[in-house]
Amino acid sequence: MDDDIGLYDCPMPEPFGDKIGLTVSLAWLFYLGFVSRVIFGPLLPEIQNDLDLDHVQAGSLFLMIGVGYLLAPIFSGLLSSRLNHRGTLQFSAWLLGLALLFFVFVRSFAGMSVVLVIIGFTGFLHLPSAVATITAEIQKSDWGKGMAVHQCAPPLSFVSAPLIAALLLQWFSWRQVLLCWGLLSLASALLFTMKSEGGQFPGRRISPANMKQVAALPSFWWITILLSLAIGGNAGMNAMLPLYFVHEKGLSLAKANTIIGLSQLSGFLVVLFAGVAADRIGQKRFMWLTLGGAALLTVALGLVEGGPLIAALLLQSAVLTAFFPVIYGALARVVPPTLRSVISAMGPPLAYLIGAGGAPLVIGYLAKFFSFGAGISLIGGAMLVGLPLIFLLRLSDFEGESGC
Repeated sequence: MDDDIGLYDCPMPEPFGDKIGLTVSLAWLFYLGFVSRVIFGPLLPEIQNDLDLDHVQAGSLFLMIGVGYLLAPIFSGLLSSRLNHRGTLQFSAWLLGLALLFFVFVRSFAGMSVVLVIIGFTGFLHLPSAVATITAEIQKSDWGKGMAVHQCAPPLSFVSAPLIAALLLQWFSWRQVLLCWGLLSLASALLFTMKSEGGQFPGRRISPANMKQVAALPSFWWITILLSLAIGGNAGMNAMLPLYFVHEKGLSLAKANTIIGLSQLSGFLVVLFAGVAADRIGQKRFMWLTLGGAALLTVALGLVEGGPLIAALLLQSAVLTAFFPVIYGALARVVPPTLRSVISAMGPPLAYLIGAGGAPLVIGYLAKFFSFGAGISLIGGAMLVGLPLIFLLRLSDFEGESGC
């Protein structure tokens, strides 16, 4: 298939209000997939006991999700170029639900690792096609709103996943919890397949030539590093918080998950206004303020106790969550429209592998030999070191280009 997108019908960008249904449906699929990954943190103490894992093994489970994320670009461009973005989104939703059902049969660390790779793979298939669809279907002046709605999924996942786990673990095993989520995912995949509109244009294959074009841009690497650091302080750290609270703070699993879930409410509320605030004060300034503030609060999370710990967790979630819509929007600003799905297929999976996969492993390793708190503070320190990269970004090269 040719790379000339002009051979196909490219949608005419419309105001956000005319595409809110499409945006919400994409956000719902993103939410289902994100919870499927995030919920392993709240379930981790039960999984650790059931499978007899040490802290390093427990942390490495999230690395398997990152491996799946990294493998997906090989296929995401091929699928979107043949099935178009709508077909790729449908395929991702179905595969996620089926993968979750397999946890009924998981009885070992190796088996869980394999299924987690598949879950990571399905999660990444969604993102490039969703970003490409939103930035093609919605006019450029409303990208901030569209991406902010889509990016509600991660903070809502961090709020709801611990609460879902705390509630369902009262009656079900961790395997049965995942089975329930798998059935919900399959039902949503069916509804999206029957009712969804939008994204009916192809993406580009992830060819060596495409990748070389993107990899030649310094801003691509700066965004990937910054996104890695932010994901490490968000998904990576949150994955290990239940173990931190249970083993070092002496909380019950139910109480730990309830505190973690409620603390993430601040992030869910803030993300709705992040795009508007960034447009008003400037993209780079907003990124510097949010990532820098979150870095300091992450360092504090590993050092403080009691009330200050809860306050730091509440603020860290709010400040860091606001960073994500802006950094994801930056992906679309450093390449032409025809390469947006390509850059989304390269940067986020690598960032997720490093941040969501590597950070729990580092925290688990330090917990085994020192403490969970030391690992969490180290993640915050790494975020501080990366701050100067924000000022190296070039976000205006393709500022005026819309479409697919």
